[in-house]
Amino acid sequence: MTVASPKTLRLILGDQLNSQHSWFRTVDPAVVYVLMEMRQETDYAQHHIQKVVAFFLAMRHFADALRQAGHMVTYLTLDNGANTQSLPNNIRELIDLQGFTKFEYLLPDEYRLDKQLAELADLLPIETGVADTEHFYTKRDDFAKRFGARNFIMEPFYRDMRRKHGILMESSDPDAQPATGQWNYDADNRNGLPKGFVGPPAREHPRDVSDIVQWLRQQGVETMGTIDPYRFLWPVTRTEYLDMLDHFADNLLYAFGTYQDAMAPAEWSLFHSRLSFGMNSKLISPREVIDRVVAAYWADPERISYAQVEGFVRQILGWREYMRGVYWAKMPEFANLNFFNHQRRLPHYYWDADTRMNCIHHAVRHSLTYAYSHHIQRLMITGNFALLAGIHPDEVDAWYLGVYIDAIQWVEITNTRGMSQYADGGIVGTKPYVSSAAYINKMSHYCTGCQYDKAKKVNDGKGKPACPFNSLYWDFYDRNRAKLERNPRIV
Repeated sequence: MTVASPKTLRLILGDQLNSQHSWFRTVDPAVVYVLMEMRQETDYAQHHIQKVVAFFLAMRHFADALRQAGHMVTYLTLDNGANTQSLPNNIRELIDLQGFTKFEYLLPDEYRLDKQLAELADLLPIETGVADTEHFYTKRDDFAKRFGARNFIMEPFYRDMRRKHGILMESSDPDAQPATGQWNYDADNRNGLPKGFVGPPAREHPRDVSDIVQWLRQQGVETMGTIDPYRFLWPVTRTEYLDMLDHFADNLLYAFGTYQDAMAPAEWSLFHSRLSFGMNSKLISPREVIDRVVAAYWADPERISYAQVEGFVRQILGWREYMRGVYWAKMPEFANLNFFNHQRRLPHYYWDADTRMNCIHHAVRHSLTYAYSHHIQRLMITGNFALLAGIHPDEVDAWYLGVYIDAIQWVEITNTRGMSQYADGGIVGTKPYVSSAAYINKMSHYCTGCQYDKAKKVNDGKGKPACPFNSLYWDFYDRNRAKLERNPRIV
C-alpha cells in the first residue's frame, strides 16, 4: 500500500538557488516550492539597483527552471496582490489558503532570517522541517567546535580544510603535506600592475532589463548606484555562471594570484573571477568552482603556476568558509561591536564619488557603476579610509551591504565590521588593516594625477596638499595607542 505524501510547502529564499540540492532529485506533485519577492528584503537596506535586478532575475529564472523540470512552483512577485511583503505572513497565508499539512525550509545564511523562520516554525499548527542548503564545505557549528573559546585564526583552519578535502595535497593521507611542501603563497600575490598595463576584457552576459528597472521604479523601491538598463552585464543563471567559471579557469587564472591585489583607474575586473554572486546565491557551489580551477592547474602547470591557484583556493576554501564560521559563532553580538567607539557618519562621496582623492573616487565610482569592486579596493581603499576617519561601523556595514551585488550579511559583516574596520577588536584579523598613501601607491595607479601629494605627511603651503591618508594614518595610531600598543603585529 502506497502512503500519500503530505501536502508540503517548501520555501526557497533568494540566496538558495541550488538546483543540485537533493530536494529536486524527485518530482512530487504533493510538494509546492515557493519563492517570494518582498519589500521586507528590498527595504531592510538600501541596495544597489543592479543587486536587486540580479536577485529578482535569478529567482525568476530559477523558478522557471523548476517548472520545466516538472516541479510545482508558486512565485510571488513584488506587485502580486496576495503578497503581504512579509515572509511569515506570506507563509501563513499560503498554508491557510491551500491547505498545506507540512512546511519545510532550508537553513538561512542570515541570522535575521534564521530567527524569523525558526520563530515561525514554532508557531505553525502543522508539521515543520528544516534541511541544510548542501552548499558549503562546513556545517554551521563546525567552526565553533574546531576553535571553542580560543582565538579564531584562519591559517590552521585553512590547512585543516585542505587536508580534510584533499585539495592541492601530495596525497589523500590525513597527515599529507601540501603538493609543493608550502601551504601559503600569499607573499607571491602582492604585485602591482606594470606601467601602461591593459587588462583583459571583462566577461559579460549582456541583456536588456529595462522592463524590470522601470517596474522597480514604479513599485517605489529605493536603490543606490547606476545601471545600464539596456546592457545589464551580470550573469543570473547557473549556465551563465558555469560559463564564467570556465572563462576564469581558461583565460584569467594564470595571472590571478600575481595581480589579485592590484588596482588601476581604468580596470574594474582584471583577472578576478567575479563568481561571488553566483556562489552566494548558490547557483554554483564552492566545490565545483575549486574542482574546476584545480583541474585547470593540474592540466597546465607550465602556464598556471601553483601560486595562482593556491591564492584562489585560499579565498574560497579558507577565507569564505572561515568568515561563515565566525558569523555563526559570534552572531548576533558581532553586529554591535565597535572596538574603537567610532561615531562619525560616512561622507557623501561614498554615494556620489565626488572627491579629489583619486583612489576613493575611482573605487567608489567602480562600486556605483558595477555594483562591484575587488577585495583590496574594499579593504585598503574605501574600508581603510573609513577606519582611519573614525566612521561608525553601522554606517560602513550599511554601505557595503547595499552597494555590492555579492553582499549578504554573513559574508559582508564579517569582512566589514571584522577585517576591514577591526570593530571586533581582533576576532577576525590580528591587527587593523590600515595604511598610508605609500601602500596605495605601491599597489595601484591611483596616485598618478591625484590632486594630493602621496609623499607629504603634512601641508607645507607649497605645491600639492598632503594626501589625507598620511595624516589620518598617524592620527589613527596616536588616538588608539592605548588599545593597540601591546599588539605584537604592530611595530
